[in-house]
Amino acid sequence: MNLRQQFLANVAQTSPFPLALEIVKGSGVYLYDSQGKSYLDLIAGISVSSLGHCHPKVIAATKAQLDTYLHTMVYGEYVLAPQVKLAHLMAANLPSSLNSVYFVNSGSEATEGAMKLAKRATGRYEIIACYRAYHGSTQGSASLMNPTTFTQAYYPLLPNIKHIDFNCEYCLHRITEKTAAVIVETVQAEWGVRTPMNNYLKKLRQRCNEVGALLILDEIQVGYGRTGSLWAFEQYDIVPDILLLAKAMGGGMPIGAFVASQSLMAALSNHPILGHITTFGGHPVSCAAAYATLQVLLEENWIQDIPQKVTLFKQLLQHPAIKDFRTAGFLMALELDNFEQVQQVVQACLKRGVIVDWFLFNDRSLRIAPPLIISEAQIKNACEVILESLDEVFN
Repeated sequence: MNLRQQFLANVAQTSPFPLALEIVKGSGVYLYDSQGKSYLDLIAGISVSSLGHCHPKVIAATKAQLDTYLHTMVYGEYVLAPQVKLAHLMAANLPSSLNSVYFVNSGSEATEGAMKLAKRATGRYEIIACYRAYHGSTQGSASLMNPTTFTQAYYPLLPNIKHIDFNCEYCLHRITEKTAAVIVETVQAEWGVRTPMNNYLKKLRQRCNEVGALLILDEIQVGYGRTGSLWAFEQYDIVPDILLLAKAMGGGMPIGAFVASQSLMAALSNHPILGHITTFGGHPVSCAAAYATLQVLLEENWIQDIPQKVTLFKQLLQHPAIKDFRTAGFLMALELDNFEQVQQVVQACLKRGVIVDWFLFNDRSLRIAPPLIISEAQIKNACEVILESLDEVFN
């Protein structure tokens, strides 16, 4: 059996039609297959590889930690320099009330931890989420999902979950003294890039304050510079009680976090103790990679350059088939008519060496979320391919 056959036989599949690209190398904005073909990665592993693939500073930090120690006991009694340095650097670049970092392995786990923390800290059971939001696929985080296309086969899920519409001011009255927390994406990603409007997040923050509910902002996909600021919520003049992070955090290594105040996070340390534990969360190698990633973002101009690069995308991607072009920095959605067209364009781009994708709750739109390090020349090349692919599908 060759590698592809072994992949199909032994690696669990989550769809009947995997792309099955045999990737042998990643460098910068490119992936390379076993035939030597290069692919310009316009989705960055679903917003993970914001510094591109195998960024030299991330690789150097990872290798250095590999030579020092690997797993010890990340949630025990040990002071681990990679973990402590990362938490300190994160806290130094967050609002003062977000100064306690709980490291986990993924975005779903960050959501799970935040849900537990909200219930424990408030003594309430109800959690409110938004329709068409995605916060993860574990049973707790999946309970927040509505529509139920991806969850109804796994019922029963968690009770006491209610839903509101994103950007709906009228819906805020559903948040009451029974609500432990409201969890929203700062930008709704899987709905095809929907940004807050009319001071929605400020009004949501005010309502949570009025009833004593915690506000959880999910920046798993949009944090770490993707929207043009280090944290997306900075653009909306609010501060959450709990912040969820993952994806781009590790520069390609697996890591996530939920962040709160020390006083709030302390609720997990008593009655009972060990209120939330993890074996591998905050692994030293992942923390070393995440520290290097954050340093690069703070010291170099990749985030500051996003607006002009987005403008270039908008100028170049002009085509009669594009019904709408929505952006939140380097999270972009090109809306077509239907899923069949989207799939055809995805395949046409892939054939030409450019990777694009679609959205869970908006399958009419093409996902474009490139590494922050993409150059203007690479943007022009990518847009030429997308336009050629649109021509092929619509002509």
